[in-house]
Amino acid sequence: MPAHLLKCTPHRPGPMLALHPEIALPLIRVHEACGPSRRTFAMWLAGQARGPVLWISPLWGVNQPNPDGICAFADPGRFIFVAPRRGEDLLWCVEEVLRAGAVSLVVADLPAPPALTPVRRLHLAAETGAAQGNQGVCTLGLLLTPGDGGAQGVETRWHMAPQHKGETRQWQLQRRRARALAPKAWRASQSQTRAGLDLVSL
Repeated sequence: MPAHLLKCTPHRPGPMLALHPEIALPLIRVHEACGPSRRTFAMWLAGQARGPVLWISPLWGVNQPNPDGICAFADPGRFIFVAPRRGEDLLWCVEEVLRAGAVSLVVADLPAPPALTPVRRLHLAAETGAAQGNQGVCTLGLLLTPGDGGAQGVETRWHMAPQHKGETRQWQLQRRRARALAPKAWRASQSQTRAGLDLVSL
């Protein structure tokens, strides 16, 4: 019986979106942000991404993004807002946007964490969009979930909560799940508008 040898080739990471020298999120994947400041995390991500940002949230939602809040992190003119009437259309919209491969970032503000099968479909849609898209865009999907989150099958999970002191805007950021990295926490602060966040390890 012939022996088949495995090739020892170095691992080559795929495209990433760098938020900070210590934090980079793989593109063509779906991630999760939870906690009271999860929308701040999404704005930070939008500020580092390029091109249009598609923001999907339910029509009945009460916490819709405000341009004044967006301005601290990104240009509000880059945002396209979609508000489905039915809950089942939220993830359908995300899947279609990822499959189209036409925007760099799609954010879905969800009322609850999705199950494993829908998240797997989103990963596959992102891969299809990157492979077949005509514009060469690698889309990143971000699911915003309440509380401590818990979406199954996501590439990474982040928790962000406010720790403001006086006029200093400050948060605690936690990486709670990542496929190849251990959990870690930082103190995040913003010193200048649209300059990203400064991180200090905890």
